[in-house]
Amino acid sequence: MTTNNNSVQVSVLGLGAMGSALADALLKAGHATTVWNRTPGKADALVARGAQVAATAGDAVRSGRLVIACLLDHASVHEVLDPLADELAGRTLINVTTTSPAESRELAAWAARAGIAYLDGGIMAVPHMIGRPGSSVLYSGSADVFHQYEPLLELWGASTYFGEDAGLASLYDLALLAGMYVMFAGFLHGAAMVAPVGVTASEFATRAAPWLTAMTGAFQGFAEVVDGGDYTVERQQSLLFSDLGHILAASADQGISTEVVAMVQRLIRRQIDAGHGEEGFARIIESIKQPG
Repeated sequence: MTTNNNSVQVSVLGLGAMGSALADALLKAGHATTVWNRTPGKADALVARGAQVAATAGDAVRSGRLVIACLLDHASVHEVLDPLADELAGRTLINVTTTSPAESRELAAWAARAGIAYLDGGIMAVPHMIGRPGSSVLYSGSADVFHQYEPLLELWGASTYFGEDAGLASLYDLALLAGMYVMFAGFLHGAAMVAPVGVTASEFATRAAPWLTAMTGAFQGFAEVVDGGDYTVERQQSLLFSDLGHILAASADQGISTEVVAMVQRLIRRQIDAGHGEEGFARIIESIKQPG
């Protein structure tokens, strides 16, 4: 562990892959770090790098003014921290456990009642990315907490603050993940389409990656159309032209599921059936905003 004249005494609760990565980054920067995990033994590597291990979550909380919770889910945060509310009073809690916006707001309200300064975080990275280029963490909740600890938070990744509403970081986090997972599903659908003719997924990826990367350039154009509310503007591919029937037929001919593409086709057809076929593809957002 390096020496840090501005060291913060930090306690990290939860040593899964992500919690361990967060604690490791703090240790490398010279912050005095106490760690706790429900299952013993996960702290060994961190202890070897200078961490102090706490026997209980309460011991960990009492060890520092700043507490980082990186636990399994919303329920586990309450399970671990509810009995420690009095111990946490007057301290700062930064929760980077994945929670829904409603759960994040509930935790912020719970913290406020207990006299705990609260900041919620959504980590846009996998554990090995922490502290490296490309890692980012989204925050909402207490502005004072964010600004006070921003240098420390930057150790994990580029930090962005979205405001006092504690649910906003989670909302952005999950919205971005929604885009990622649908994109991944589209790639895997394509790989499944070509597999019956002997094309490996690796070979398909060499063509899909540059194509999809280039296509992300369309996001800003879609955004401008959506924000403007006029789906008839020029330079958009029409919904009629975007009909995915040929992709569905080819997928069925290859003997694979059509579920991924059929989902998008349903969004398109709903707008066509409502008389908007000549309007641009971005209009499917109206199908998403108004389900069924």
